[in-house]
Amino acid sequence: MLVLVAPGQGAQTPGFLTPWLELPGLADRLGAWSEVVGLDLVSYGTTADADEIRDTAVAQPLLVAAALASAEALGAAPDVLAGHSVGEFAAAALAGVLTPEQALGLVRDRAQAMAKAAAVTETGMTAVLGGVEEEVLAALGKHGLTPANINGAGQIVAGGTLEQLAAFKEEPPARARLIPLSVAGAFHTSHMAPAVESLREAAAGVVPADPAITLLSNADGQAVATGADFVQRLVKQVSSPVRWDACMETMAGLGVTRMIELLPGGTLTGLARRGLRGVQTVALKTPDDLDAARELIK
Repeated sequence: MLVLVAPGQGAQTPGFLTPWLELPGLADRLGAWSEVVGLDLVSYGTTADADEIRDTAVAQPLLVAAALASAEALGAAPDVLAGHSVGEFAAAALAGVLTPEQALGLVRDRAQAMAKAAAVTETGMTAVLGGVEEEVLAALGKHGLTPANINGAGQIVAGGTLEQLAAFKEEPPARARLIPLSVAGAFHTSHMAPAVESLREAAAGVVPADPAITLLSNADGQAVATGADFVQRLVKQVSSPVRWDACMETMAGLGVTRMIELLPGGTLTGLARRGLRGVQTVALKTPDDLDAARELIK
């Protein structure tokens, strides 16, 4: 059983789209989607520096467009789809819940609203690697932090104010390693509440279809039966924790044996190697990875 997964914010790196533009039709596709999101996706994916693509309003549309473009180049027919955070919009489009243009339009509105919310208070995120999960969660609670991403495989991402994160750094959980993340705010926490209402208004004008492929939700890891339910989950997820651990548990229960991570791949296949032992993985980073992915599909 094959699962196709789409990564979330933070996976982007300068120039990651450059080799993909050599594929027939891909530059034209990105050009058309640039019109939808009001950004030059080709420029941001090729010549922009790390700070430019760190901007939430840029990173989110860029990541979803990259995932959709690489899925089109791959041409896979997966059994299961899932996305991490903003990657859920790419998964929704691939499952037929949204058209690519609808997904990118909503991501544009989501990204702008989240960037605005992030500007209200100085917030950030820190990855916590290792430690005992109960102890890590208790330490987060002590400092008023939110477990914004519970990723499984010994990784939890904390979100909160910079002051809270600094205090947490001074008193870390035992046997845990802390890595500050290069993101523009505390996503999937209460700090993003204003963005929820903005996205809800934008989503009200979209009529989704029901998923044609098993589609997992970040909210609880479960498959979602209707497109309307999935879109409402996308809205609420802006200020709610991502339960990627639950998504991987569901993948295991469904009997997933192969995983392909769409562009820019690496993060989710890394988690799978630790949290889904025995599952074969391929991460799409350059077009050279397409052959390995197609072999995995066979």
